[in-house]
Amino acid sequence: MSVVVVVKKAGRAVIASDSQTSFGSTKLRPPYDLSATKLHRVGTAHVGLVGDAAHHDVFGSLIDKCPGDFSFQSKQHIFETALKMHRNLKEKFFLETREDKDGQSYESSQLDCLIAAPSGIFGLYSYREVHEFGKFWAMGSGMRLALGAMFASYDRLESPEEIAQMGIAAATEFDTSCGGPIWLETVKLTERKAPAPPDAGK
Repeated sequence: MSVVVVVKKAGRAVIASDSQTSFGSTKLRPPYDLSATKLHRVGTAHVGLVGDAAHHDVFGSLIDKCPGDFSFQSKQHIFETALKMHRNLKEKFFLETREDKDGQSYESSQLDCLIAAPSGIFGLYSYREVHEFGKFWAMGSGMRLALGAMFASYDRLESPEEIAQMGIAAATEFDTSCGGPIWLETVKLTERKAPAPPDAGK
């Protein structure tokens, strides 16, 4: 597992992650892992993934093969992006959509991620549920530790980069599935305009 956080403050959106991959009780991180980042750039946005390590290869391939499918202008645009991504995951990457849950209502995309974009900070979950966050949020095994650290520092610190680093630092200090170094990206927030409705038919 991992930890990824997003923070919005002072006109900036920040996303940060740890860099450890775990194989049971064995951990892999820099300098042994030369591709440890869990953050992916998509146009002007950054996406951080948690869960299976295979997600990163698949997501990177999706960005390369289907760059026009991604839009992060609003919560609705992200939902429509998730629908297009789900179709590609099934058709091109052999996605297993079951989560072994009784009464599962929808096919799962098996991806949970946080997004920092000029339009704000968002979370996208495996059933394509999208949340927009006003201050900060976290995902992954170190989520609770990161949320506590960011809650304690959000009003005290002006820099969203420092707040995000506090969240990741707490998770890497106390969660066995998280480890440094910290990866961090900053996006300048833009004034929100009403975007044109996304085209879900393409």
